[in-house]
Amino acid sequence: MIPQRLTLRLAILIVFCCSVVLLTHENADCTDGQEPKRGGELVVSVYSSPQHLNPAIESGSAVAFPGAQIFAGLVRFDREWNPHPYLAERWEISKDGLAVTVHLVKNAVFHDGRPITSEDVAFSVMTVKAYHPFQSMMAPVERVDTPDPYTAVIRLSKPHPAIMLAMSPVLLPILPKHVYGSVEQVKGHPANTKPVGSGPFMVQKFTPGEGILLVRNPDFFIPGRPFLDRIHIVFTQNTLQKSMDMETGKVQLAVTFDDLEEIQHMQGLEHVAIIRNGLNGVGPICWLAFNLRSKPFSDVRVRQAIAYAIDRDFLVRTLFQGESSRETGPISSSSPFYSSDVNMYDQDLDKANRLLDEAGYPRDSAGKRFSFRLTYLPIKSRTNLQIVEYLQELFLRELGVEAKVEPPKSFVDWAEKVGNWNFEVALDGVFNWGDPVIGVHRTYLSTNIRKGVIWSNTQGYNNPVADALMERAATELDFAERKKLYHQF
Repeated sequence: MIPQRLTLRLAILIVFCCSVVLLTHENADCTDGQEPKRGGELVVSVYSSPQHLNPAIESGSAVAFPGAQIFAGLVRFDREWNPHPYLAERWEISKDGLAVTVHLVKNAVFHDGRPITSEDVAFSVMTVKAYHPFQSMMAPVERVDTPDPYTAVIRLSKPHPAIMLAMSPVLLPILPKHVYGSVEQVKGHPANTKPVGSGPFMVQKFTPGEGILLVRNPDFFIPGRPFLDRIHIVFTQNTLQKSMDMETGKVQLAVTFDDLEEIQHMQGLEHVAIIRNGLNGVGPICWLAFNLRSKPFSDVRVRQAIAYAIDRDFLVRTLFQGESSRETGPISSSSPFYSSDVNMYDQDLDKANRLLDEAGYPRDSAGKRFSFRLTYLPIKSRTNLQIVEYLQELFLRELGVEAKVEPPKSFVDWAEKVGNWNFEVALDGVFNWGDPVIGVHRTYLSTNIRKGVIWSNTQGYNNPVADALMERAATELDFAERKKLYHQF
């Protein structure tokens, strides 16, 4: 049995992020089995503006969405998590799980006309290993052999059950080695803002803060694709403006839409389709993250007290208007590795106050225990601000704890503060990315405490038991055994 004091090192608020995609009907005519129409432009609204367009060195939907159009990957996945050929026409995994041999298609070229070879695959794998925030994703990779121009052999130090998923386009975009030169030159390279990929679309114009214009790649290696001539991505942080653009037809697709009041309005519009839980595949979770490096949150009892004070059902029912569901831990309920057999932290205000007393934070003559700084992810800003305001009022009224809200100036401002550990408590959002090795380990592994890297282990969580469980689960190829390990985790 794992000691209780170790299993509860990080008490967190977890609510399933509302993930809604909006789509105008006239742009969804391929869903009825008819052949898609060729040509035209799709205007897409994305919430935040990326600083560059290279998903090999940065996570986040603002980079991932355009990146998946610009860069091809080795494999693609369906709804059941089955891999399908993309740049790799076939592959084999050795019996010991230590080698993945990839055979490339022979007709794929980059946007500049240069052929894609195994050298590009090796270069891309090692770039992701060096710079991507998901440190555990390529950690077992030792090297990539290139016996011929169309064969790459990924050599692993240990079996890696998530290696195929790690080869999907958003996580492993195939970069042109001839453009970048060396792995060391990738960060800060001008090609990150003027990328040369091999995906179905090419970048014609990228203006940070405004948008991206993608045009059809006439030399795309899949015959007849893509159907569209152009994709125009606009960056819209004002959800009211995004709603108006959808209503008037100025925008045809909103990748995510998190303003619940506006969603209620658009449900009555005949020309708008609302697709709920469109991000279940990546398993988004909204959570309260504590900086564990200093008091009071270095004490597990304080974190547990915060967890017991919060009424998650109220958040789901009222603030999220029933458009989300309650989660129970860092592994999303949409994951095959999910378990609900955990401490549920149902609201218990008496227990919360008792824990704070035990931790040495009694109320003073004014009824106050301590104060802390609270910031929040500016994405879903209206809903997140409502959550923060609820927490602020709740903590002061019921616990005698003052939360001093620090509104972020922008996403970049928030990411720099949290990534550089200049925070005490942050309302955050994180994706599971299909397999815990990719999307969960990065948040909890003590080896992934990396200053300056957002969505790494920014909390400073350090638990030898959790580390050992993740290490075992990351090399176990039997699904049932992996699920048991994640249940313990």
